[in-house]
Amino acid sequence: MQHLYERVSYLKGLCEGLGISEETKEGKVIGVMVDILDEFADALVELHEEQEELSEYVDSIEEDLSEIEEDFYEDEDSEFVELKCPNCGEEVEVDEELLYDEDEDIVCPACGEVIIHAQDEEYICENEEEHECCGKHNH
Repeated sequence: MQHLYERVSYLKGLCEGLGISEETKEGKVIGVMVDILDEFADALVELHEEQEELSEYVDSIEEDLSEIEEDFYEDEDSEFVELKCPNCGEEVEVDEELLYDEDEDIVCPACGEVIIHAQDEEYICENEEEHECCGKHNH
């Protein structure tokens, strides 16, 4: 941003070197324009410095948020199981812990139909092998 100050100083020097008098109408206009350019340079330098400070602050917040997310999600050991709704065919991800909850029906968010009733001991898996999540085979 230093180059802006240098350019405005160069322009001021040109005006003085040309002998432009601020007594004339044209000289007054050119003088005011140079002053305005100087003010713009000050404002831009100030904005640039503030933007750099904000950028550093946002980076700091982003790092802190990443640490918080790692701590928060690190404790979350839940696994999700993909089920297919027998009514509408929608693929639904279900928290593994809900599969063992005898008090909660698992409902399809797409059609609202119950996929697994709370009292059901079995459910239909897409996988032919034994699942780690439920220990059951495809039925």
